[in-house]
Amino acid sequence: MTIRRLKTYTGSQGYVYQYYFVGKRPAPASDAHESEANEYIFDVTSDRKLTYAVSIFLPHPVVAAWGESHGRPLADSEQYAAVKMRLFRAFDELEGMQAQGRQLTIDLHALEESLASLGVE
Repeated sequence: MTIRRLKTYTGSQGYVYQYYFVGKRPAPASDAHESEANEYIFDVTSDRKLTYAVSIFLPHPVVAAWGESHGRPLADSEQYAAVKMRLFRAFDELEGMQAQGRQLTIDLHALEESLASLGVE
């Protein structure tokens, strides 16, 4: 039995979210993203009654482009950090996370911005 660490984040919209990381898996190209990607899945609740899955897609070409521009590959932990920052940004910006934030994608600009805010060069 897997024990998950439930974490809390207070978004700027005033909602208090609880979430935990479910896992990561390869995702083929689809409507949510144009190329192959890694899908990071979180279970999220804002009312402790209804829990829903949020998928964040980190496309392989975006990771490769970051690596080319920085002269090194992006470590798995750095990829996870960028994904988590994308989740937090959605918590802050989306009023209806359950309706609007179930599938999120990270583009190169968002990846650069997230990693720069964490001091990753």
